[in-house]
Amino acid sequence: MSTNTPDGDRIAKVLSRAGIASRREAERMIEAGRVTVNGKKIDSPALNVTESDTITVDGKEVGTPDRPRLWLYHKPTGLVTTTSDEKGRETVFDKLPEGMPRVMSVGRLDLNSEGLLLLTNDGGVKRKLELPSTGWLRKYRVRVKGTPKDEDLAPLRKGVTIEGERFQPMDVTLDRQQGANAWLTVGLREGKNREIRRAMGEVGLDVNRLIRVSYGPFRLNELKPGAVEEIKPKVLRDQLGIDLPEGHAEAKKKPTRPPARKVVKAPGKAPRGPKRGR
Repeated sequence: MSTNTPDGDRIAKVLSRAGIASRREAERMIEAGRVTVNGKKIDSPALNVTESDTITVDGKEVGTPDRPRLWLYHKPTGLVTTTSDEKGRETVFDKLPEGMPRVMSVGRLDLNSEGLLLLTNDGGVKRKLELPSTGWLRKYRVRVKGTPKDEDLAPLRKGVTIEGERFQPMDVTLDRQQGANAWLTVGLREGKNREIRRAMGEVGLDVNRLIRVSYGPFRLNELKPGAVEEIKPKVLRDQLGIDLPEGHAEAKKKPTRPPARKVVKAPGKAPRGPKRGR
């Protein structure tokens, strides 16, 4: 029996790395007959491809993957975080600035949520950032209707179970009361569907505004709604271990040796003069 493995990588992995879609979405594209390899339509993701193969999706050729890149995007309310919507609603990808390459979202923000959404052109980066094992804290500013007291939030800090689904403990701080509403800061390390809204509802609070302000070390800061800002390669290296692109100034730097220690001789004793007689 041959133990040789096919050359190249699985087609879904290649499409993911090229920023076409996540691996699962790429597999669905293949099953729907939207992908060809060397002019032949394929219907199974069980195929390895190499750089010499020509791949098209919906008739457009897939180019060589760009270096891994990451962007901060301030998602406004009213947009869905999908590449297409069966109800015909606008998506975040419909509203990105001109000149943006094909990108994928890291996780999602629901229709009525706003704030920081990470975008990447690389499927590997997407998976790495979404893994629960990454353990990065995601912070939100949350406005709820009513006048909650700190003790009302205690169950959320211990973790709640809703309809058989367990939600991990949240970091919850009651910041201030503003008329009929209260502002909270909420931190969590997982991203289940509508997690904060459902958890707040469990303790009798109705969320009427939800803004993600940070995702691990990446922060919304003063980024305006609808605006995009690319993360610098050096930050990607420091935070995600991604190599600097070829030609980057810091990539050329060679480690410098500490300067040689200068040896300074101790001054010799001054010659003693002739003894003076008594």
